[in-house]
Amino acid sequence: MLSVILCIDQVIPAELLQRVQATLAGASFRDGRETAGWHARTVKLNQQADSRQPEVAALRQEITTELQRHPLFQMAARPKRMKPLMFSRYEEGMSYGNHVDDAVMATPQGAMRSDLSFTLFLNDPDSYDGGELLIDSTAGEQTYKLPAGALILYPSSTLHRVEPVIRGERLAAVGWAQSQVRDPQQREILFDLDTTRRQVFEESGKTRTFDMLSKSLANLLRMWADP
Repeated sequence: MLSVILCIDQVIPAELLQRVQATLAGASFRDGRETAGWHARTVKLNQQADSRQPEVAALRQEITTELQRHPLFQMAARPKRMKPLMFSRYEEGMSYGNHVDDAVMATPQGAMRSDLSFTLFLNDPDSYDGGELLIDSTAGEQTYKLPAGALILYPSSTLHRVEPVIRGERLAAVGWAQSQVRDPQQREILFDLDTTRRQVFEESGKTRTFDMLSKSLANLLRMWADP
């Protein structure tokens, strides 16, 4: 279920990834507790790039644009609204203990419900020790430490944490989305159906089977979507 936890490789182009790394190397960072809820502040120890810096704000928008046109991210999340993402930095000894993301978040367009969270890893996993994203799901605790440019998408309803960084520095962009389809089971059905019809098209072209799958996808989305 999304409940599905989805890892997507190479979400942003290599050129953009390099610019993000170079910009963050010279950017000003603030105490990450400034954006945490009252209870999360007790377990959050990281830094966040100051989004008031024009170069940081511009990169934030570029990454959002890439996500808005990434087919796999769109298929899985079907975002209706996204909260402006944040760039986080964890230096040695920093971590973010167990927490669940706020159910309702403020955005420039008004309040939004958080259905899905994502972490976009921004530096080489070999450049730091520790810093794994740990998600407590129905399958138990699972850890994730992806290559630079890869993203993990997971339910905002899950309990999760960032393990302490033991060596080096962990950089990531984090964000949240409200989906057009609120129910995670319905999102999973749509994702599976869309994946299947695309495979059918790649193998056989626009056949009647593809058309019927497309019809079913469209009609289910019509039933379930809250655009």
